[in-house]
Order: sequence, then structure tokens, then C-alpha cells
Amino acid sequence: MYSYKFFYIIFISFWLVKSVHAQTKGEWRELQPIPSERTEVAVTLLDKKIYVVGGFTQNGITDRVEVWDAENENWYQTPSLPIPLHHTTVSAVNGKLYVIGGFTSNLWIPVNTNYEYDPLKNKWAVKASMPTERGALAATVIDGKIYIIGGANKIKNSLTNTPALEVYDPKNDTWKKLAPLPTPRDHMAASSLNGKIYVIGGRIDVDFRNNLDTNEEYDPKTNQWVSLSPLKTKRSGATSQVLNKKILVFGGESGQGTFTENEAYDPSTDTWETLSPMPSGRHGLGSANHKNQIHLIGGGPNPGGEGSNTHSVFFIRNK
Repeated sequence: MYSYKFFYIIFISFWLVKSVHAQTKGEWRELQPIPSERTEVAVTLLDKKIYVVGGFTQNGITDRVEVWDAENENWYQTPSLPIPLHHTTVSAVNGKLYVIGGFTSNLWIPVNTNYEYDPLKNKWAVKASMPTERGALAATVIDGKIYIIGGANKIKNSLTNTPALEVYDPKNDTWKKLAPLPTPRDHMAASSLNGKIYVIGGRIDVDFRNNLDTNEEYDPKTNQWVSLSPLKTKRSGATSQVLNKKILVFGGESGQGTFTENEAYDPSTDTWETLSPMPSGRHGLGSANHKNQIHLIGGGPNPGGEGSNTHSVFFIRNK
């Protein structure tokens, strides 16, 4: 017969293994859902508040802007976008938001619009237009400038990828064209870390049956691109955030369904690792990092335009 002590040791060993696994692979929790179900949203963090902008809802394209107050843990609305947009971007610079590019209408008409939101004035303003009309693009911020990457524009009524890389300086309200993206694509994830930009995954010509595992790095100091170790799982419609000096890529879709994958890239070693999967697969979701907790908001549970009001948080406990 096994002793009580034996079972106690087994239990403690199991608990320690589980605890270590949680510390290294991460954990999930659910927060209050976003008030409106939607997908293909743009999300960013500004002054301890997470802004969720535009996208598709059950009633079509929306101009709605909803905000998660991370300190008080509640949702509220701010003034709507000047026009409804989907597959757009939102970035935070110097206390203001910038919503750049995207598509209008169900016909997926690409735009080059640039709208600035000032929380102090609680108003939107029109700023200098982006040089290239495009939607399903990506954006990231380095040193107070917004880098707008790739996406799709229309050529002869067909959505076709653009390699455009253009940087916006909010201080001077000016644009500059930079070295083009080596692999033109849309629905990709982009994040900046240590002064460099990482553009990961995506698809060719808005076709989720033609996903990529491409991982390319851009250095603003040299205006050059390099190819890096590919994403472990080919996917598009994913989102990415930086956590513990790594770039985490969440979710996405393909012709077979949506992804729960959570894969982390370490630029210092050019390697990938698999972390704890999302509680449910979603694409077209947005994300923001608040106090080393990554909020994943909205997104479709199935391929296509269907949305959700899911608000999940991923974190890794300190060892």
C-alpha cells in the first residue's frame, strides 16, 4: 500500500510542475466583454486606456470607438470616427491617437485618410493624407513616428498587395516614403522592439487560403530590410505585442478555420517558442499591452466577417 506521504509528494510534484509551466508558458483570464461584437478592429493603448476602433459588426461597418479604462475596469464610448472604417490602424503618439488607412464600405475601398483624436479636446481632426491608399495594413511606432506597412490597394477593381512603407511624423504633419517591404502582403502583424520593426505572417492579395510565415525586420537607421526565422504557423489576421523582450503573435485565420496559436519570437536568438494557446481561436482581433498583460479584444471566431465581444488577457507570472 502506498503511504499518505507518497501521495503528498506526488501532488506537490505535480503542482510544482504545473506552476513552473504556467510561469514559462503563460496564463489566461477573461475580463468584461467589449460592448459591441466586432472583428477587423484596430486597438492601441493611450494613457492607461485601451481604444478599440472601427471594424465589422453585425450591422455592417462601424465608426464606433469604445474604450477600456484599465484602472477602473469598465467600458465607455468616445466620439465616433469621422467615417466608418474596417481593416484600419490606430497608433498613440504624444497623447493623441492616429487612425490611418483602411477600407470603407462593403466594397472594400482603400483609403489614405489620417484622423487625429485629441482626448483633451474630445474631438477628431483631419491630418495629412498617407501617400498610398491601402487597407489591411500594419502600423507601429518608433521615436514618435508612425510606420505604416504593406496592405492592399485596388488595381482594376482587384485588391492587390502594395510593398509601401511610409512613415508619418505627427509633430510636423508630414510623410516620407521608405524602402519597400520585401514581401508585399496584407493582414500581417507588426511590432517594434529595440528600435527595429518586425513584420510577421500575413497573406497574399487578401486571400486567407494563401497565408505566409514570413518574418522580416526593418531598421529605420539604415533603411534596410532583412529576412528572419519564419513564423512557426502560417497565418494571417493575427495580432502581435511585445512582452519580456519577445514578440508574441496571437490568433489568425486560414481557409480551414481560426487559430489559437500563441508563438513568441526572440530577436536576440532568431528563434521561436510556443506559449499557452488562446482560450478560443479568433482573427481580426486587436491587442494592447498594459502593465505586461496583453489584452486581446474582439475578433471573429470563424473565418470571414463574424465578430465577437471577447476580452481575454495573457500574462506570464514573475519567476
